[in-house]
Amino acid sequence: METMKPLENAILRNDYEEVKRLLEFDPPIIDEVDRNGRCMALVAAMAGDFDILKYVVEYSRASMNIYDKEHKNILHYGVMSGNMEIVRYLVERVGMNPLEGDINLVTPFDLARQYCSKVTDDSCEGKDYHKIEEYFAKVCGADFDEMYRNPIRTGMFPDPSIVRVGEDYYMVNSSFIFFPCIPVSHSKDLIHWEIIGYAITNPEWAALDELEGGRGFWAPDISYHDGKFFIAATYRLNDTGTVYRKQFVVSSEKPEGPYSKPAIIDEDGIDPSIFVDDDGRKYMLLNRGARIFELNRECTEQISDAQLLYYGDNKRAPEGPHLLKKDGYYYLFEAEGGTGPGHRITVSRSRTLKGIYEPCPYNPIMRQTDENAAIQRCGHGKPVMTQNGQWYMVYLCGRMVDGKYSILGRETALDEITWTADGWPIVNHLNGPGTLNKKPNLTEMKFEDDELDGLVKDDFQSDRLRLYWMHPRAPKDGEICIKNGQLVIRGSRYDMDSTKCRSIVLQRQRDFSFVCKTKMHAEKLKSGQNAGMTCYYDENTFLKFGLFCEEGKVFLKVVEHIDEETRCSFRKDITKEPDASTDSVFLMIETEFLKREFLYSLDGVNYHSIGVLDNVYYLCDEGIKRGKRFTGAMTGLYAYSGSEETLTAYFDFFEYSKEGKNIETR
Repeated sequence: METMKPLENAILRNDYEEVKRLLEFDPPIIDEVDRNGRCMALVAAMAGDFDILKYVVEYSRASMNIYDKEHKNILHYGVMSGNMEIVRYLVERVGMNPLEGDINLVTPFDLARQYCSKVTDDSCEGKDYHKIEEYFAKVCGADFDEMYRNPIRTGMFPDPSIVRVGEDYYMVNSSFIFFPCIPVSHSKDLIHWEIIGYAITNPEWAALDELEGGRGFWAPDISYHDGKFFIAATYRLNDTGTVYRKQFVVSSEKPEGPYSKPAIIDEDGIDPSIFVDDDGRKYMLLNRGARIFELNRECTEQISDAQLLYYGDNKRAPEGPHLLKKDGYYYLFEAEGGTGPGHRITVSRSRTLKGIYEPCPYNPIMRQTDENAAIQRCGHGKPVMTQNGQWYMVYLCGRMVDGKYSILGRETALDEITWTADGWPIVNHLNGPGTLNKKPNLTEMKFEDDELDGLVKDDFQSDRLRLYWMHPRAPKDGEICIKNGQLVIRGSRYDMDSTKCRSIVLQRQRDFSFVCKTKMHAEKLKSGQNAGMTCYYDENTFLKFGLFCEEGKVFLKVVEHIDEETRCSFRKDITKEPDASTDSVFLMIETEFLKREFLYSLDGVNYHSIGVLDNVYYLCDEGIKRGKRFTGAMTGLYAYSGSEETLTAYFDFFEYSKEGKNIETR
């Protein structure tokens, strides 16, 4: 066993004089770490002796921007001590933030709440956890239950755009090659959202059939004027011709649609947004930088040449332009720096629409500068004003597993905008993305209890799929339907590695740790056919878990497809088990970050594991380098006929539930 270091021993014995003597004799020992990798300043905060902690802060060489392996800071450890005096000192004199999250988005405020639930334990006797939580509520201006957590939309919800109409908020996000195209979501409180419709529901209008994964519909914008909702987006083609990008616009009097047939704008660029000036004239903005051109009244035709307003403050990969007119200024918001760690939001302004734009002296107004924080790659934002006069910005962000893999894709976060005395908007007081924030002063949205608890079970009792389901490209008529309380999938002749495969039903993976289950029937499987559950990214990277027929015999298998390689990872003959069936089985996948465990049951009660994959790194943007990888991991159901003969698979239910490794996101 590792011997305890003298300074650590003195700290844990609350021996102030010995701590002082050791640090005066050998100042560098303050940077030593204990066997858990915690430096001595963190140990001092957790030990709970105020005089020792105060001496370490004010007289030792310790820095106060130190973290442990989980990115907890000294205030986290101060809360662990249960000493109110230490916590108050760290907040008021050292300047620590009760709302800074660790890699699991746990803040000091969270820890105070968690420890409050344990005050009956003997280990909590004499601790001030209730007082600490009350103190944090006072400092933050809200009780813990009045806070919300970023991201507000977990899983693949990138490139958000927002508009308010009365007391209702509507958001759109990129959908790429997934159909229906461009989800339209509704909220009353800016925190809780539900999909209410899509911008394109006609397969012919979607035109996704030949597109590779990661192409399709990029960076939509939603606006409201003349009694209609307008959605503009980039239609990104394959790199096989001379035209790679087009813009389109649809409109509807109802936010959920149906929307009009897309009007095509043949102007190259990405990330279109629509701006309506005070005189009613309508404009579209596009990158690079922010180029602007006029549209006709219906927003269906370009009626002027594009003109560059401003390239951007950072001068690298300027995109996502949005205009806001306020107090006599045109404010131009741009996303810059690329969609990786350097992503940011900048703003500039001009007194006239096409005048000279002055960059904000506080730029970037949103950027993550802590490379080890949980929330990264923040950018592509759009502001919105509430009916109460508050301002907020929605923006994209990403969370990484092991600092490497953004398996959930790019998500949507929300932070408050405040306006400086000289009239500039800044986001979250220039502190980067917030982890835990005070909820907007709005009416809270209500959902079904199971959804709020992280459980969503679809028993397929309605006449159509619920709106959170989607497909890689549009399915053909009759391939996927709901009949007699079952989801029915007619197997495609093309396997999932083909862009021609249509027999897949997916939903976003919204949590790092989750469990999904189904019961499947696949009658009279023939050689080469298979059906079951999938964890999916695109046609280049996915896995299957289900029943496979080989030479007339049915096996339970897990098959991985990674770029050009397809491999069987696990294989089990279940036909010899009591009550076994070759066409019916319960399937379950348990997920913890990059790990997947595959389980089956014959009775729906007793589940048995057939194997564990420890690293499904390929289900994320960074998994392989091929094509456009901008989406996120999915989970769902599929069927593959493998020949001209049709395979039909029946699914009784699909259940998704998040597990305890996740922090509540709303």
